[in-house]
Amino acid sequence: MSDTPTTVPIERVPQHVAMIMDGNGRWAIQRGLPRLAGHKAGTENLRRVIRSTVEFGVKYLTIYAFSTENWGRPPEEVKGLMLILQDVIDRELSELNKEGVQLRHIGRLEGLDPRIQKKVLKAIELTKNNDRLILNVAFNYGGRDEIVCAIQKIIKDGIPAEDITDALVSKYMFTANVPDPDLIIRTSGELRVSNFLIWQAAYSEWYITPTFWPDFDKEEYRHALESFAHRDRRYGKVASSELQETNA
Repeated sequence: MSDTPTTVPIERVPQHVAMIMDGNGRWAIQRGLPRLAGHKAGTENLRRVIRSTVEFGVKYLTIYAFSTENWGRPPEEVKGLMLILQDVIDRELSELNKEGVQLRHIGRLEGLDPRIQKKVLKAIELTKNNDRLILNVAFNYGGRDEIVCAIQKIIKDGIPAEDITDALVSKYMFTANVPDPDLIIRTSGELRVSNFLIWQAAYSEWYITPTFWPDFDKEEYRHALESFAHRDRRYGKVASSELQETNA
């Protein structure tokens, strides 16, 4: 990362951006390459996106790296994705820590290979005091599974039904103590939620781009943030402009 200013002149920068990094496989196929080549290209792009996130002044970034459904992909691809994850941690951890990025994992860590678990826990421990950017990596993650896990923990803790509130449930999510995403960006043009942050995304704004993830650059990121800045977030209420007309 560079020493350039950490903010850019955007009217309203979201505090938390989440990303569904889609299209790696199709990016590779269009170029006559194996799907894993696309995942490697996507990983390289992630470094650039993290740098841009810091420069734009976004405080939290959540990336959808591997879903609970991705285990159903061809074994060779799954194995390759696991190797890429380990390689990314080995190559990028020192630089991310140096640049003040705090790494967090959301998902079922116990479902991963013990060697990967060890590397992830090491990364979390090493960067736990950093606060320039909080980077949530959703790996072996599913939105429904997260809700099920939260319910199980609530029952285990013996909390009475009448004491269960939105705020309490949020505390039992993998993303506890992290604000809900203001903006969710999905690349590759697909119009699906894909089991991502189902609870947290209740009132998130969405930005869909046809660009495949390896080609999602800083300029398109800026377009997404500018689109967000011009939206009137209602949270189920009346738009501010309509409210002004009513009170006129």
